[in-house]
Amino acid sequence: MMIAGAQAADLGGQVLKVGSDTTYPPMETVDEKTGEIVGFDVDIMDAICAKINCKAEFVTTAWDGIFAALVQGEFDVVMSGVSITDERKKTMDFSDPYLVVSQAILLRVEDEGTSLEAFQSGGKTLAAQTGTTNAQLAEKLVTRDNTRLYDTFAAAILALQNADVDGVIIDGTSAHAYEQEFAGELTATIKGLESDPLGIVFQKGSPMVDAFNEGLEQIKADGTWDALVAKYWGVEN
Repeated sequence: MMIAGAQAADLGGQVLKVGSDTTYPPMETVDEKTGEIVGFDVDIMDAICAKINCKAEFVTTAWDGIFAALVQGEFDVVMSGVSITDERKKTMDFSDPYLVVSQAILLRVEDEGTSLEAFQSGGKTLAAQTGTTNAQLAEKLVTRDNTRLYDTFAAAILALQNADVDGVIIDGTSAHAYEQEFAGELTATIKGLESDPLGIVFQKGSPMVDAFNEGLEQIKADGTWDALVAKYWGVEN
């Protein structure tokens, strides 16, 4: 806990390369008009950097290999809607959670009456992106045999559109964005599944973790975090 009036952490204006799989609105995506990387994660990172004197430069990278690139020093941090897990903690360090998300199942509109029990009873398939907690949940719900893994989330969505799978596991925070993008085609009617805390990822032993936790605490205390949540999901979130 910060002591009121204490000297804030200061990274001395350091420019940080931030690895991110920028294909997952509203967390991070590339604005088609400007080519800039935008989203909730970007805004949170910028808000924290404003508190602890750093500058973030987001770099688009494929999810497959993003953590290896961090370990190898290609990035200073990774911020890409990453769930904090015990397995990942073995090789990386995390900030305190900056958001907790629940997972959902995206369906074709004509199948919107499908229940979670229908998936669990067998026969139906779920798609997810390889190496994600979404994939782990899919295997838990429908077994590995009925789970289809894809290198990109876009490929999983395409498989759903083509009726190659019956559903796609998606973070609840992104479900609304996909329902809007594919209005009348896709819907997320099965919600509130397992919850995941999301964190900023650092190389093991990074000295920046404490500074980022301090910055995160400050933006939660001054209302910035609440304002950004409201911007992307409305006050009810």
